[in-house]
Amino acid sequence: MFEQTFKNIDDILHKDAGCGSELDYVEQTSWVLFLKYLDDLEKDKATAAELSGKTYTPIIDNKYQWSVWAAPKGKDGKLDHHKGVDGR
Repeated sequence: MFEQTFKNIDDILHKDAGCGSELDYVEQTSWVLFLKYLDDLEKDKATAAELSGKTYTPIIDNKYQWSVWAAPKGKDGKLDHHKGVDGR
């Protein structure tokens, strides 16, 4: 499952302008994975704060959070593929 996901990411980044070899997009792939990790860490901290009755203030502004720019949802709560692709 993960292998296919990484292959899909690699294929997209490899086709991106300026990527002539696998080494050219390793940094981009690492950055995307780091941003996802950071988002999950924020969710864990928010859950822990909620369970202990405390307030958690996210490190990352809402408009820069993973769920907003990488996995945007429509008003119905479902993934908005169009917004995810073209940002509108």
